[in-house]
Amino acid sequence: MPGHTDLLSQIASYCRRHDMAESTFGRLAVNDGKLVSRLRDGKSVTLNTLDRLQAFMTDGAPGRAAPTPVNAGGSGAPVPATSARRPAPEPAPRPNNGSNNEQNNAGGEKNFRFFDNRQKYLMFVNTCSEKWVVANRVAMELAHIHPTPPAVRVFDAGLGDGTVLTRLMRAMHARFPTMPHYISGKEISLEDIRLALEKMPDRFNEHPATVLVLTNMYYSEAPWLRVRSPAAAASLVWHEVALEGTSSFSFEEQITELQPFLAEHWQAKASEKTGNPIYERPVVLVVYRRDHRFLLDSVIPKPGSTHADFDLVIASQPYRLRVPAAFKAEKVVAPLARALAPGGRLVGIHSHGNDPGLEIVRDVWPNEQPYVTNRHDILRAVKDALGSAHRELKFNAYSDARSIFRYDMHTLPNELAGAIGTSTLFAAWNAAIYVAQIEDERLSDVVKDGRYIDATAGVLRKHGGLWFNDETYVISRKQG
Repeated sequence: MPGHTDLLSQIASYCRRHDMAESTFGRLAVNDGKLVSRLRDGKSVTLNTLDRLQAFMTDGAPGRAAPTPVNAGGSGAPVPATSARRPAPEPAPRPNNGSNNEQNNAGGEKNFRFFDNRQKYLMFVNTCSEKWVVANRVAMELAHIHPTPPAVRVFDAGLGDGTVLTRLMRAMHARFPTMPHYISGKEISLEDIRLALEKMPDRFNEHPATVLVLTNMYYSEAPWLRVRSPAAAASLVWHEVALEGTSSFSFEEQITELQPFLAEHWQAKASEKTGNPIYERPVVLVVYRRDHRFLLDSVIPKPGSTHADFDLVIASQPYRLRVPAAFKAEKVVAPLARALAPGGRLVGIHSHGNDPGLEIVRDVWPNEQPYVTNRHDILRAVKDALGSAHRELKFNAYSDARSIFRYDMHTLPNELAGAIGTSTLFAAWNAAIYVAQIEDERLSDVVKDGRYIDATAGVLRKHGGLWFNDETYVISRKQG
């Protein structure tokens, strides 16, 4: 019986071969169009359902009649399927981030969502320092923004598990301790929204004048909290939570009580067009402290009367590496640039390569080229996407010395002195293929013959550790 990762990989491979959306696969295989999205959200299937899926992928063909529906209450031992992640941004995936990219795809990658492999994502986040380093890099921009009343306004274009945003919120409190903060984040992953909210009670305690707004909308919608489709707008869920009390403990209790609401409404489905996760219905969650409601009245967003005008936009790993620069610009960066206030700054961050992580990948796949566009390519493409509107903005690619920064995989001081432990090798290999966005289906052969172990161990010994390079760029709106 295959594990959950193998099952999802088999389904994705089948859909790719037959140019089939995953919702269509679910309907044809077991008469359940939401089957795959539920698997990615951590649901289980019975042995009976698993047998039917395997039989369909072995014998089925597109266009066959839909099988008899599965009895949802049928018996059989469940097959665990851990939750998976989109970014990304918007989607992003890696990010996120990673996370996160309902529009983050191009023709050649239909149904491919690398960041949906949550096991790789969680291991990477917990063994590498990227989140910390990115947060510190973004916090540097606080010295260059010019907030105007009624609040300092920040938008995170790929919230992920909230680590970057909460670290930035601490820096914001240190720099703007008496100003109200309007913090908005986009994330389509239910699991990441839960993880991010778990980090927020202390933020409301330290900085009471905070309005937190979370949404699952697209990049072109989220900064404005406005849905483009009339049909989607009719299903909009707008939920406002006024936290009672004055302690982190009471805030945590009330935020935990949001779990049923999130489980019911923060649902994703596979796009019929791209196969990427998109929202089933748009959701806006607004959280603030009731004892500061009067002070925050002009900061709290109201349905139908919201605006963007952000002082700072975080775009960390919001798009997939291999999609063209024009696609990244049109679908992700250009909409975020339009959301800047006068004097506002967008900080874009993505993987750069030329590091030991890429050496590991190329030891296994010598011709691998994961980094197809750099910051200069993206900024040129954003200017083209914005047209004449780009004249209102400044585009800062900076020198390599200022733009490129490094983050590391955590290792104990003695781990690399002698025999490298198995857990360290696995963590390093996982980080290398995660950052380079290597598809699961390409891994089976190299894992079977053990090449990856030798490649990973060789690079770790050569460099005395493992690190990766990111590069950053800044787009700023001119002062009015």
